[in-house]
Amino acid sequence: MSDSGNTNLLNKLSGRNGGDEALQGVAVAPPPEQGKTPLEPEERKQAKLDQLLGRIAQMTGHDSITKDPPPSARETFVGKANPIDFSHGAQPSGGNGSDQPVPDYFPIEPKSFREAKLTETLIEELTLKYLLTRGEASGREISDQIKMPFALLEELLRQMKTDQWLFHRGAATMNDYVFSLTDKGRERARRHVQTTTYYGAAPVALSDYIASVKAQSLEIQHPTAEDLRRAFSDLLVNEKMLRRLGPAVNSGRGMFLYGAAGNGKTSIAERITKAFGEYIWIPRSIGVDGEIIRVFDPNAHVVAPLEQNAGLVETRKADRRWIRVKRPTIVVGGELTMENLEVSVNKTTGISEAPIQLKSNCGTLVIDDFGRQKMSTDALLNRWIVPLEKRYDFLNLSSGKKIQVPFDQLIIFSTNLQPKDLVDEAFLRRIPYKIDVTDPSEEEFHKLFKILIAKLGFEYKKEPIDYLIQRYYKDVNRPFRNCHPRDLLLQIKNYCHFLNYPPVLSAEYFDIAVENYFAVM
Repeated sequence: MSDSGNTNLLNKLSGRNGGDEALQGVAVAPPPEQGKTPLEPEERKQAKLDQLLGRIAQMTGHDSITKDPPPSARETFVGKANPIDFSHGAQPSGGNGSDQPVPDYFPIEPKSFREAKLTETLIEELTLKYLLTRGEASGREISDQIKMPFALLEELLRQMKTDQWLFHRGAATMNDYVFSLTDKGRERARRHVQTTTYYGAAPVALSDYIASVKAQSLEIQHPTAEDLRRAFSDLLVNEKMLRRLGPAVNSGRGMFLYGAAGNGKTSIAERITKAFGEYIWIPRSIGVDGEIIRVFDPNAHVVAPLEQNAGLVETRKADRRWIRVKRPTIVVGGELTMENLEVSVNKTTGISEAPIQLKSNCGTLVIDDFGRQKMSTDALLNRWIVPLEKRYDFLNLSSGKKIQVPFDQLIIFSTNLQPKDLVDEAFLRRIPYKIDVTDPSEEEFHKLFKILIAKLGFEYKKEPIDYLIQRYYKDVNRPFRNCHPRDLLLQIKNYCHFLNYPPVLSAEYFDIAVENYFAVM
């Protein structure tokens, strides 16, 4: 609107052009106070406009209505090299007990293809392949599929119709159309499919992904003892173990958890992630020089939908090419191979899949049963010895290009074997924390029974547990294990269910459970 138009509008609202046109209840800027410099015409107009917006805010129940999005929305724009600037003030830290909480990373919806670092050619390719598979779809359905704003896609669809790739099969709601491929468009789509069948979300630029990892890194968070207690609230972890785990978790680097089988190494590793921030944003896919790498994996990531904005004015919209997930915890065991550590390409579909270390960035990667993988420990260590030190990795693409990506996760090696028997000193130096998960004491063994008895529906009785400990542990010199209370109680519960008896604790039932459980142990 021109300046004259703004002036006319303000005059009407303030009642200067006739009382009939005045907006009742809207405050008008008062005359300048004695001794103060009168406002210039432009400043006076801005002051009146600000007062008008403030009055509207009061009427609608909002604290403020502004023409621009708040600074937080603008400063966290995903296209910047460094979305969140920590250079001013103290370095922020994570965890519930920190003084400076880590700012929320939020990918803002792009206003243009250039801002999204995408080409119209790529969007056209995704659209053609989607319509080839689907047959027909409305413009908004195409927008939902490739996760781009309909406002950007609308003009491109119009141009594709002009170029005779598409035609209108019919009308859709909200000034939209149902599109289908012409013979010319179908032939073009088939040529695209020969390279790759991918027609999912438009990819995010690698530089934007690197910036997002930096903004959500584990290294800028420092969980407190209270954060760890919260993370292990459903496990029995003593204070000595917490004091050993705390510095290792704060390092954001890596650790060895070793000790006898059944003492909860995997359970501890799986819960460490809870000590950090709950959610992160990850791209559905990354684009590198025309090659698309899928990052989001439903088997590895748990979706955490963004809460709906309850206000009348939505100040920022998320870029739908990104998805909010719970901070990932990925566990791999004996099935781990060298192929899982590189970008894999499906020869049939031509779709590239990110390796596990990329999918676990800003989270935890647990190598369970370390030393029992199909590949040798030396092969794994040689592959990761530099990334563990430098915090970045190099990946080879099918095109032959090599790219540098963040290596930003807490890696936990869980093993029943002694670390010194598995790896050499050079690698042990790069994993600074080696934590022995020891057997529980007799007192802790009793506590485990108390915790699990309540969960499994038993009534607590001390005498049968004392009988179990004396006869089947002390008399035969059998070590306590953290998993034994759970496993033995489940044996009794299943036995009672089979006979349709109520689950109760008794020496007789413990005899039956032990006979089954320790038969070859």
